[in-house]
Amino acid sequence: MIRPGPLVQPLFEHRQEFAGYATRVLELEGSGPPIVMLHGYADSADTWRLALATLARHGQRALAVDLPGFGGADSLDSGPILPQLDAFVSDAIRYVSGRPRQAPLLVGNSLGGCVSLRAAARQGSKLAGVLAAAPAGLQMSRMLSLVERDPALRLILALPAPVPSAVLRAAVARLYVQLAFASTRNVDPGVISTFASHHQQRAKVASYLDIAHRMLPELRNSLELDRVRCPLLLVWGDRDRLLYARNAERVLEAVPGSRLELLPGVGHCPQVEAPERFSEILLDYAHELEARRRPPAAAATARVDAAPRSY
Repeated sequence: MIRPGPLVQPLFEHRQEFAGYATRVLELEGSGPPIVMLHGYADSADTWRLALATLARHGQRALAVDLPGFGGADSLDSGPILPQLDAFVSDAIRYVSGRPRQAPLLVGNSLGGCVSLRAAARQGSKLAGVLAAAPAGLQMSRMLSLVERDPALRLILALPAPVPSAVLRAAVARLYVQLAFASTRNVDPGVISTFASHHQQRAKVASYLDIAHRMLPELRNSLELDRVRCPLLLVWGDRDRLLYARNAERVLEAVPGSRLELLPGVGHCPQVEAPERFSEILLDYAHELEARRRPPAAAATARVDAAPRSY
């Protein structure tokens, strides 16, 4: 159950540097365990705006970032990609933890979920927990081939003449809808438009495809699930076309105490297709983790204080 907070927090958009990569940040001040939000491949921090709006109404501290190579962030270097993302996220964790140090909750979708699980394996003691929504790094569908075989996109990328940005955005938006969602009935059209706005130049789309080619071999052996010891919640749509929900079984078997929230009728991006349910799950999980880390006396006091409230 979502619990009301005391103050609607304003969302700040600014530039920040993590591990040498300048990036765009969407940030909420507030209380509770700080939340770091990581988007998927070819996406951006904007995918979390609906969730951030809910967090803002509940006074929750949160930070969403553009990962290197995507959105408004600096380009990736020529070396292996996942270690670069690991370093970037590690620095973002240090930033959001603040002083005194407060362990953050790491939230990631798809590629962001993979990077979140990698952080949990390497520095789980620094995290309050992880919420991974359809994390990459497990059995994948033929995602890249579906994109590359698309005749409209192939034609646009092959044309020698300049391509109007509106034509490119329309092709990208169509693919996004086809691959990311089970249905667009509950999807805000503004989210689709914002996603496409990060694909206005043919060179940018080509760079995203190059990232996928470089990264796919890395993803095949990217997770060390037996090393994950921090709390872990999986969120998956049962109609995910890109990363099958049955992958959750492998994670649940490997990570003690992990659990799954399976969302019926939802595709690959639950934070967009089912934003209210996703935000409810996220806030409940954040409150649960906060209660776990309180000293017993403080937790008892909090329960007494909360007892008269109704929701």
